[in-house]
Amino acid sequence: MIKESDLLTDSFGRKHNYLRISLTERCNLRCSYCMPLEGVELTPSENLMNAVEVFELAQLFVAEGVDKIRLTGGEPTVRKDFPEILTKLSQLPIEISLTTNAVAIDHFIPLLKKTRVQNINVSLDTLDANRFQKITFRNYFDRVYKNIFLLIESGFQVKINAVLMKGVNDDELIDFIEFTKKQPVSFRFIEFMPFDGNQWKREKTVSYEDIINRLGQVYKKEQLIRLKDRPNDTTKNFKIKGYKGTFGIISTVTNPFCDQCNRLRLTANGHLKNCLFSNKEQDLLTALRNKEDLTHRIKIAVSGKKAIRAGMASPERFEDEKQHKGNRSMITIGG
Repeated sequence: MIKESDLLTDSFGRKHNYLRISLTERCNLRCSYCMPLEGVELTPSENLMNAVEVFELAQLFVAEGVDKIRLTGGEPTVRKDFPEILTKLSQLPIEISLTTNAVAIDHFIPLLKKTRVQNINVSLDTLDANRFQKITFRNYFDRVYKNIFLLIESGFQVKINAVLMKGVNDDELIDFIEFTKKQPVSFRFIEFMPFDGNQWKREKTVSYEDIINRLGQVYKKEQLIRLKDRPNDTTKNFKIKGYKGTFGIISTVTNPFCDQCNRLRLTANGHLKNCLFSNKEQDLLTALRNKEDLTHRIKIAVSGKKAIRAGMASPERFEDEKQHKGNRSMITIGG
């Protein structure tokens, strides 16, 4: 039985039972909204969590009430010890999920089945092969597209994450939704968010309001069904009447959902972040290697969590690019 602990409850009464663990800063794609065009300075391998340390830290959080862990990256499957990590974590009484670009996910289907992984989020920002290459700087579209269908056929619950950007892929919005007509997937539209080096501009963001307005031009009011969101859900969920799949909008920029946040993030180098946008971190890995008590560091991180987006509550403050310079690029945080 997982106990409930005050350690993971912040000063606003939010209980954190969901831990996202980044396994690597490396990726086999180079999407510019995630990785700066000039690349990033990678953390030396000896300063990253090894498989045993990932498990030890996860075990600690599970003992304090975490019951859901999502593995992210970079691309988590590029780690040679990915199977070892996943196998170890499957011993814990938790729900394990995965975020991947699906380039090589076909090699891991038996492992995912064996380790009880059911929910897989696939990052895919276009349904066009030429555009895929422009966005990712890699020619893997056919492989990814084929693997999405393989995941569906293998019985996984598949969500497809698309970062919508004006002038880049926003013209595919309806194509994305039409994909859910025959496929039992959830297509999720993520507002383009600011991180170090990703050339973010507010005018590039396709907002929740933009999306709803476009839907109204294509679908009749009675066709658009608003679904009931689960507790702590970051997504506002919808479906088109009669379609097999669903879609959702993650409106971090224009309509944040921080009051229900139950997430903490552990970076590949073992730093605990209480918010995606916070530049304050607690180094758990060094403390673990020094055999220090980690409780104090975790408490500092959790109790220091701000009410909204690391203190950037107003649109003006959040849209000030200077506020994001001290934070990491997305690829070194974890998706």
